Amino acid sequence: MIAILKHGTTQEQTDHLISWLQRMNLDIHVSEGAHVTILGLIGDTSRVDMELLSSLEIVESVKRVSEPFKQANRKFHPHDSVIQVGDVKIGGGHFAMMAGPCSVESEEQIIEVARAVKASGANILRGGAFKPRTSPYAFQGMKGEGIELLLKAKADTGLPIVTEIMNISTLDLFNDVDIIQVGARNMQNFDLLKELGKTNKPILLKRGLANTLQELLMSAEYIMSEGNENIILCERGIRTFETYTRNTLDLSAVSVLHDLSHLPVIVDPSHATGKAKLVPPMALAAVAAGADGLIIEVHNNPSCALCDGAQSLTPAQFDQLNKQVNRIWEAVQ
Repeated sequence: MIAILKHGTTQEQTDHLISWLQRMNLDIHVSEGAHVTILGLIGDTSRVDMELLSSLEIVESVKRVSEPFKQANRKFHPHDSVIQVGDVKIGGGHFAMMAGPCSVESEEQIIEVARAVKASGANILRGGAFKPRTSPYAFQGMKGEGIELLLKAKADTGLPIVTEIMNISTLDLFNDVDIIQVGARNMQNFDLLKELGKTNKPILLKRGLANTLQELLMSAEYIMSEGNENIILCERGIRTFETYTRNTLDLSAVSVLHDLSHLPVIVDPSHATGKAKLVPPMALAAVAAGADGLIIEVHNNPSCALCDGAQSLTPAQFDQLNKQVNRIWEAVQ
Protein backbone atom coordinates (compact mmCIF):
# COMPACT_ATOMS: atom_id res chain seq x y z
CA MET A 1 0.00 0.00 0.00
CA ILE A 2 1.21 3.53 -0.71
CA ALA A 3 -0.01 6.85 0.67
CA ILE A 4 0.70 9.95 -1.41
CA LEU A 5 0.92 13.08 0.73
CA LYS A 6 -0.28 16.49 -0.38
CA HIS A 7 2.17 19.15 -1.48
CA GLY A 8 2.95 21.42 1.46
CA THR A 9 2.76 18.73 4.13
CA THR A 10 5.18 19.63 6.92
CA GLN A 11 7.85 17.30 8.27
CA GLU A 12 6.10 17.31 11.65
CA GLN A 13 2.83 16.15 10.05
CA THR A 14 4.68 13.46 8.10
CA ASP A 15 6.49 12.19 11.20
CA HIS A 16 3.21 12.07 13.13
CA LEU A 17 1.55 10.00 10.38
CA ILE A 18 4.54 7.65 10.18
CA SER A 19 4.45 7.09 13.96
CA TRP A 20 0.75 6.26 13.77
CA LEU A 21 1.32 3.73 10.98
CA GLN A 22 4.32 2.17 12.72
CA ARG A 23 2.13 1.45 15.75
CA MET A 24 0.30 -0.99 13.43
CA ASN A 25 3.58 -2.96 13.13
CA LEU A 26 4.21 -1.62 9.62
CA ASP A 27 7.56 -0.64 8.13
CA ILE A 28 7.40 2.70 6.33
CA HIS A 29 9.49 3.47 3.25
CA VAL A 30 9.67 7.21 2.55
CA SER A 31 10.28 8.50 -0.98
CA GLU A 32 10.58 12.27 -1.31
CA GLY A 33 10.42 14.06 -4.64
CA ALA A 34 10.47 17.74 -5.51
CA HIS A 35 6.70 18.12 -5.14
CA VAL A 36 5.44 14.89 -3.62
CA THR A 37 6.15 12.54 -0.72
CA ILE A 38 5.16 8.88 -0.93
CA LEU A 39 4.90 6.59 2.07
CA GLY A 40 5.26 2.91 1.27
CA LEU A 41 3.51 0.73 3.85
CA ILE A 42 5.24 -2.66 4.17
CA GLY A 43 3.81 -5.53 6.17
CA ASP A 44 0.28 -6.70 6.94
CA THR A 45 -1.71 -3.73 5.61
CA SER A 46 -5.05 -5.50 6.06
CA ARG A 47 -5.43 -3.73 9.40
CA VAL A 48 -5.16 -0.29 7.76
CA ASP A 49 -8.47 1.44 7.20
CA MET A 50 -8.00 2.85 3.69
CA GLU A 51 -11.00 5.17 4.00
CA LEU A 52 -9.72 6.62 7.27
CA LEU A 53 -6.21 7.06 5.87
CA SER A 54 -7.58 8.68 2.69
CA SER A 55 -9.68 11.09 4.73
CA LEU A 56 -6.70 12.61 6.54
CA GLU A 57 -6.05 16.24 5.62
CA ILE A 58 -2.47 15.67 4.49
CA VAL A 59 -3.18 12.57 2.35
CA GLU A 60 -3.74 13.05 -1.39
CA SER A 61 -4.54 9.42 -2.20
CA VAL A 62 -4.05 5.83 -1.04
CA LYS A 63 -3.41 2.88 -3.36
CA ARG A 64 -2.84 -0.82 -2.87
CA VAL A 65 0.22 -2.28 -4.60
CA SER A 66 -0.79 -5.56 -6.22
CA GLU A 67 2.74 -6.73 -7.10
CA PRO A 68 4.45 -8.92 -4.47
CA PHE A 69 7.64 -6.84 -4.65
CA LYS A 70 7.26 -3.62 -2.68
CA GLN A 71 10.52 -1.79 -1.98
CA ALA A 72 11.83 -2.53 -5.47
CA ASN A 73 8.58 -1.23 -6.96
CA ARG A 74 8.56 2.05 -8.84
CA LYS A 75 5.21 2.86 -7.24
CA PHE A 76 7.01 3.06 -3.90
CA HIS A 77 9.93 5.00 -5.35
CA PRO A 78 8.95 6.91 -8.54
CA HIS A 79 12.41 8.34 -9.24
CA ASP A 80 15.34 6.29 -10.55
CA SER A 81 17.73 5.05 -7.89
CA VAL A 82 21.35 6.06 -8.39
CA ILE A 83 23.91 3.63 -6.97
CA GLN A 84 27.19 5.25 -5.91
CA VAL A 85 30.39 3.18 -6.19
CA GLY A 86 33.34 5.35 -5.27
CA ASP A 87 33.23 8.19 -7.80
CA VAL A 88 31.08 6.13 -10.20
CA LYS A 89 27.30 6.54 -10.41
CA ILE A 90 24.97 3.94 -11.92
CA GLY A 91 21.40 4.71 -12.94
CA GLY A 92 19.38 7.90 -13.22
CA GLY A 93 21.17 9.02 -16.38
CA HIS A 94 24.60 7.74 -15.31
CA PHE A 95 26.20 4.95 -17.39
CA ALA A 96 28.66 2.36 -16.04
CA MET A 97 31.07 0.30 -18.11
CA MET A 98 32.31 -2.76 -16.23
CA ALA A 99 35.03 -4.76 -17.95
CA GLY A 100 37.66 -7.36 -17.19
CA PRO A 101 38.42 -11.08 -17.42
CA CYS A 102 35.98 -13.85 -16.61
CA SER A 103 38.47 -15.14 -14.05
CA VAL A 104 41.55 -13.78 -12.34
CA GLU A 105 44.49 -15.94 -13.44
CA SER A 106 47.62 -14.10 -12.27
CA GLU A 107 48.77 -10.72 -10.99
CA GLU A 108 50.32 -9.88 -14.36
CA GLN A 109 47.12 -10.77 -16.23
CA ILE A 110 44.65 -8.85 -14.08
CA ILE A 111 46.77 -5.70 -13.85
CA GLU A 112 47.47 -5.70 -17.59
CA VAL A 113 43.76 -6.05 -18.39
CA ALA A 114 42.78 -3.49 -15.74
CA ARG A 115 45.14 -0.89 -17.21
CA ALA A 116 43.88 -1.61 -20.72
CA VAL A 117 40.16 -1.34 -19.97
CA LYS A 118 40.66 1.82 -17.92
CA ALA A 119 42.57 3.41 -20.79
CA SER A 120 39.62 2.57 -23.06
CA GLY A 121 37.07 4.18 -20.74
CA ALA A 122 35.86 1.45 -18.36
CA ASN A 123 35.10 2.80 -14.89
CA ILE A 124 34.68 -0.51 -13.00
CA LEU A 125 36.89 -3.61 -13.12
CA ARG A 126 35.21 -7.02 -13.18
CA GLY A 127 36.99 -10.29 -12.49
CA GLY A 128 36.04 -13.68 -11.11
CA ALA A 129 37.82 -15.00 -8.01
CA PHE A 130 35.25 -17.70 -7.21
CA LYS A 131 33.96 -19.42 -10.35
CA PRO A 132 30.77 -21.51 -10.39
CA ARG A 133 31.40 -24.04 -13.15
CA THR A 134 29.14 -26.69 -14.63
CA SER A 135 31.94 -29.26 -14.44
CA PRO A 136 33.63 -30.00 -11.10
CA TYR A 137 36.86 -30.57 -13.06
CA ALA A 138 36.93 -27.09 -14.63
CA PHE A 139 38.98 -24.20 -13.21
CA GLN A 140 37.20 -23.02 -10.04
CA GLY A 141 39.00 -19.71 -9.63
CA MET A 142 41.79 -18.47 -7.36
CA LYS A 143 39.31 -17.73 -4.55
CA GLY A 144 40.77 -15.55 -1.75
CA GLU A 145 44.03 -15.05 -3.62
CA GLY A 146 42.02 -13.86 -6.61
CA ILE A 147 40.35 -11.16 -4.51
CA GLU A 148 43.77 -10.05 -3.27
CA LEU A 149 44.94 -9.70 -6.87
CA LEU A 150 41.82 -7.71 -7.77
CA LEU A 151 42.59 -5.36 -4.90
CA LYS A 152 46.14 -4.96 -6.25
CA ALA A 153 44.69 -4.07 -9.64
CA LYS A 154 42.39 -1.56 -7.93
CA ALA A 155 45.36 -0.01 -6.14
CA ASP A 156 47.24 0.21 -9.44
CA THR A 157 44.42 1.71 -11.54
CA GLY A 158 41.96 3.24 -9.07
CA LEU A 159 39.09 1.25 -10.59
CA PRO A 160 36.41 -0.06 -8.20
CA ILE A 161 36.04 -3.84 -8.43
CA VAL A 162 33.10 -6.21 -8.83
CA THR A 163 33.41 -9.94 -8.22
CA GLU A 164 31.06 -12.84 -7.53
CA ILE A 165 30.25 -14.42 -4.19
CA MET A 166 29.10 -18.05 -4.06
CA ASN A 167 28.71 -18.82 -0.37
CA ILE A 168 27.84 -16.99 2.85
CA SER A 169 30.91 -18.49 4.51
CA THR A 170 33.25 -16.40 2.35
CA LEU A 171 31.53 -13.04 2.99
CA ASP A 172 34.39 -11.75 5.17
CA LEU A 173 36.72 -12.00 2.16
CA PHE A 174 34.58 -9.36 0.40
CA ASN A 175 35.08 -6.59 2.96
CA ASP A 176 37.14 -4.47 0.53
CA VAL A 177 35.22 -5.43 -2.62
CA ASP A 178 33.23 -2.49 -4.00
CA ILE A 179 30.35 -4.41 -5.65
CA ILE A 180 29.38 -7.96 -4.71
CA GLN A 181 27.96 -9.92 -7.62
CA VAL A 182 25.28 -12.56 -7.15
CA GLY A 183 25.46 -14.87 -10.15
CA ALA A 184 22.59 -16.44 -12.07
CA ARG A 185 22.87 -19.74 -10.19
CA ASN A 186 22.56 -17.98 -6.82
CA MET A 187 19.75 -15.59 -7.71
CA GLN A 188 17.37 -17.55 -5.48
CA ASN A 189 19.84 -18.45 -2.76
CA PHE A 190 17.64 -16.67 -0.23
CA ASP A 191 19.88 -17.18 2.80
CA LEU A 192 22.74 -15.54 0.88
CA LEU A 193 20.50 -12.69 -0.29
CA LYS A 194 19.36 -11.96 3.26
CA GLU A 195 22.95 -11.84 4.53
CA LEU A 196 23.90 -9.45 1.73
CA GLY A 197 20.91 -7.35 2.74
CA LYS A 198 22.56 -6.79 6.12
CA THR A 199 25.59 -5.20 4.43
CA ASN A 200 25.65 -1.72 2.94
CA LYS A 201 27.52 -2.75 -0.21
CA PRO A 202 26.16 -2.40 -3.74
CA ILE A 203 24.91 -5.77 -4.98
CA LEU A 204 24.96 -6.73 -8.67
CA LEU A 205 22.07 -9.19 -8.96
CA LYS A 206 22.01 -11.32 -12.11
CA ARG A 207 18.84 -12.87 -13.50
CA GLY A 208 18.73 -16.66 -13.31
CA LEU A 209 18.88 -18.82 -16.42
CA ALA A 210 15.18 -19.72 -16.24
CA ASN A 211 13.72 -17.03 -14.01
CA THR A 212 10.99 -14.50 -14.69
CA LEU A 213 11.45 -10.79 -14.18
CA GLN A 214 9.08 -10.90 -11.21
CA GLU A 215 11.28 -13.58 -9.61
CA LEU A 216 14.34 -11.37 -10.20
CA LEU A 217 12.60 -8.45 -8.48
CA MET A 218 11.51 -10.69 -5.62
CA SER A 219 15.17 -11.66 -5.14
CA ALA A 220 16.02 -7.96 -5.00
CA GLU A 221 13.23 -7.60 -2.46
CA TYR A 222 14.93 -10.19 -0.22
CA ILE A 223 18.03 -7.98 -0.11
CA MET A 224 16.08 -4.76 0.37
CA SER A 225 13.90 -6.23 3.12
CA GLU A 226 17.04 -6.52 5.27
CA GLY A 227 17.93 -2.85 4.77
CA ASN A 228 20.27 -2.77 1.76
CA GLU A 229 18.77 -0.74 -1.11
CA ASN A 230 21.99 -0.58 -3.18
CA ILE A 231 21.03 -3.06 -5.88
CA ILE A 232 21.91 -3.19 -9.57
CA LEU A 233 19.86 -5.60 -11.70
CA CYS A 234 21.56 -7.49 -14.53
CA GLU A 235 20.05 -9.15 -17.58
CA ARG A 236 22.50 -11.85 -18.74
CA GLY A 237 20.38 -14.03 -21.00
CA ILE A 238 17.96 -16.85 -20.32
CA ARG A 239 17.84 -20.47 -21.43
CA THR A 240 15.59 -21.18 -24.44
CA PHE A 241 15.49 -23.78 -27.20
CA GLU A 242 18.10 -21.84 -29.20
CA THR A 243 21.53 -23.51 -29.26
CA TYR A 244 23.55 -21.23 -31.53
CA THR A 245 24.07 -18.73 -28.72
CA ARG A 246 24.99 -19.65 -25.16
CA ASN A 247 21.76 -18.07 -23.88
CA THR A 248 19.03 -15.85 -25.34
CA LEU A 249 19.52 -12.19 -24.49
CA ASP A 250 16.18 -10.72 -23.42
CA LEU A 251 16.60 -7.02 -24.15
CA SER A 252 12.92 -6.38 -23.53
CA ALA A 253 13.80 -6.99 -19.88
CA VAL A 254 15.56 -3.62 -19.77
CA SER A 255 12.40 -1.69 -20.60
CA VAL A 256 10.14 -3.88 -18.48
CA LEU A 257 12.39 -3.62 -15.42
CA HIS A 258 12.65 0.15 -15.79
CA ASP A 259 8.87 0.31 -15.94
CA LEU A 260 8.38 -1.89 -12.87
CA SER A 261 11.30 -0.81 -10.72
CA HIS A 262 13.44 2.19 -9.83
CA LEU A 263 16.61 0.07 -9.65
CA PRO A 264 19.29 0.49 -12.35
CA VAL A 265 19.56 -2.23 -15.01
CA ILE A 266 22.75 -3.32 -16.76
CA VAL A 267 23.29 -5.96 -19.46
CA ASP A 268 25.87 -8.75 -19.82
CA PRO A 269 26.17 -9.56 -23.55
CA SER A 270 29.20 -11.79 -22.97
CA HIS A 271 27.40 -14.53 -21.03
CA ALA A 272 24.26 -14.03 -23.07
CA THR A 273 25.84 -14.81 -26.43
CA GLY A 274 28.91 -16.88 -25.55
CA LYS A 275 30.67 -15.66 -28.70
CA ALA A 276 33.02 -12.71 -28.89
CA LYS A 277 31.82 -11.62 -32.35
CA LEU A 278 28.25 -11.29 -31.05
CA VAL A 279 29.16 -9.20 -28.00
CA PRO A 280 29.55 -5.79 -29.75
CA PRO A 281 26.19 -5.77 -31.61
CA MET A 282 24.32 -6.95 -28.52
CA ALA A 283 26.14 -4.43 -26.33
CA LEU A 284 25.13 -1.60 -28.66
CA ALA A 285 21.55 -2.88 -28.78
CA ALA A 286 21.46 -2.93 -24.98
CA VAL A 287 22.57 0.70 -24.79
CA ALA A 288 19.94 1.66 -27.36
CA ALA A 289 17.33 -0.19 -25.27
CA GLY A 290 18.13 2.06 -22.31
CA ALA A 291 20.53 -0.03 -20.19
CA ASP A 292 22.28 1.84 -17.38
CA GLY A 293 25.51 -0.01 -18.02
CA LEU A 294 27.30 -3.02 -19.50
CA ILE A 295 29.50 -5.74 -18.06
CA ILE A 296 31.94 -7.05 -20.69
CA GLU A 297 34.50 -9.83 -20.51
CA VAL A 298 37.95 -8.74 -21.69
CA HIS A 299 41.08 -10.91 -21.72
CA ASN A 300 44.57 -10.08 -22.92
CA ASN A 301 44.89 -13.52 -24.57
CA PRO A 302 41.42 -15.08 -25.01
CA SER A 303 42.68 -18.23 -26.72
CA CYS A 304 44.62 -19.13 -23.57
CA ALA A 305 41.96 -18.05 -21.04
CA LEU A 306 41.20 -20.53 -18.26
CA CYS A 307 37.52 -19.62 -18.41
CA ASP A 308 35.15 -18.43 -21.17
CA GLY A 309 37.81 -17.35 -23.65
CA ALA A 310 35.39 -17.78 -26.56
CA GLN A 311 33.22 -14.88 -25.37
CA SER A 312 36.04 -12.57 -24.28
CA LEU A 313 37.08 -9.50 -26.24
CA THR A 314 40.69 -8.47 -26.63
CA PRO A 315 41.66 -5.06 -25.22
CA ALA A 316 41.77 -3.68 -28.77
CA GLN A 317 38.27 -4.97 -29.52
CA PHE A 318 36.99 -3.53 -26.26
CA ASP A 319 38.53 -0.16 -27.06
CA GLN A 320 36.68 -0.06 -30.38
CA LEU A 321 33.42 -1.18 -28.76
CA ASN A 322 33.55 1.44 -26.03
CA LYS A 323 33.90 4.22 -28.58
CA GLN A 324 30.76 2.93 -30.32
CA VAL A 325 28.94 2.58 -27.01
CA ASN A 326 29.67 6.22 -26.17
CA ARG A 327 28.19 7.36 -29.48
CA ILE A 328 25.02 5.32 -28.96
CA TRP A 329 24.69 6.51 -25.36
CA GLU A 330 24.96 10.14 -26.43
CA ALA A 331 22.37 9.58 -29.14
CA VAL A 332 19.75 7.98 -26.87
CA GLN A 333 20.22 10.65 -24.21
